[in-house]
Amino acid sequence: MSEKIKIGISIGDVNGIGLEIIIKTLADSRIYDYCVPIVYGHTKVASFYRRTTQIEDLNFFVINNPDEYKKDQRKPNMINCWEEDVKIEPGVANNDIGKYGFLSLERATSDLINGQIDALVTAPINKDSIQSEQFNFPGHTEYLQDKDGAAESLMFLVSDTLRVGVVTGHIPISKVSESITTGKILSKLKLMDASLRNDFWIRKPKIAVLGLNPHASDNGLIGDEEQKVIIPAIEEARNNNIMAFGPYSADGFFANGTYLQFDAVLAMYHDQGLIPFKQIAFESGVNFTAGLNFVRTSPDHGTAYDIAGKNLASEISFREALFTAIHIVKHRRETLELHENPLVFSKLSRDRD
Repeated sequence: MSEKIKIGISIGDVNGIGLEIIIKTLADSRIYDYCVPIVYGHTKVASFYRRTTQIEDLNFFVINNPDEYKKDQRKPNMINCWEEDVKIEPGVANNDIGKYGFLSLERATSDLINGQIDALVTAPINKDSIQSEQFNFPGHTEYLQDKDGAAESLMFLVSDTLRVGVVTGHIPISKVSESITTGKILSKLKLMDASLRNDFWIRKPKIAVLGLNPHASDNGLIGDEEQKVIIPAIEEARNNNIMAFGPYSADGFFANGTYLQFDAVLAMYHDQGLIPFKQIAFESGVNFTAGLNFVRTSPDHGTAYDIAGKNLASEISFREALFTAIHIVKHRRETLELHENPLVFSKLSRDRD
């Protein structure tokens, strides 16, 4: 526990705001009291964005692998993931440049899986330009789930005021209804409950489940997924000692503040959960991939091409993503230690109750 946590950082789309928010975050010297940041990218690209952010005094220490960092240094580390020069055009969606975001992600993920870094924070990618034979996924979540070999994962948006997970992620809206099953909802509820307990240390989490149809179907008047699929999943979850409630109509649930009564919310599809989340907790929100053997977080926004290279991007969400990763790593380590000493764990559990 005395070793600082090594946080790997992938740079995302080179033409987006990724390196800008990374540099702004790492310019705060207090970061180095809590972790060892290791950025996967290239020093020449970083130099370009140091100039655009006017933070030219932030120097990266170049290393070849995470074990080479200096324990007493208070500056970020950089692993160069390619050799050639890159033509940087902030704000331009470029299919040719997408490969550099992938090279960064690929190397960081490899080191994460091999245990050379403790967690990964990913800057935003362009989901279109990154596509290749090596990356044929809708986004980070699906790629990392595949690399982990996990049967299931949970896209979990978290903040101090709201936590939202989704049953279906990056799929067309026309496919949502057919993709929602009782088994899938139950699986996501199990992942969410376990994450709330182990990653966020919530002793007895309460989870709200949203309906799919308007007004949660009004008892079957507007669709029947609630009666046939969602309610049976909630009942089965409760039989598994998961405190799940619902289904709730999404509009009223968020509008009247009912979400404040729960530790987390399970939405049926991407926009149903992410639109209210970003409205309520946009700058402080973090995207966490729950259910994996490793820890991965990211800011809750995209590449923001419209402001890329203009020194306008806020680093708040990225900084929150970095500290969320640190906290989850610590919680997982401490939970493991407590289970190895059940007497201490039992006492701590009683103290929380």
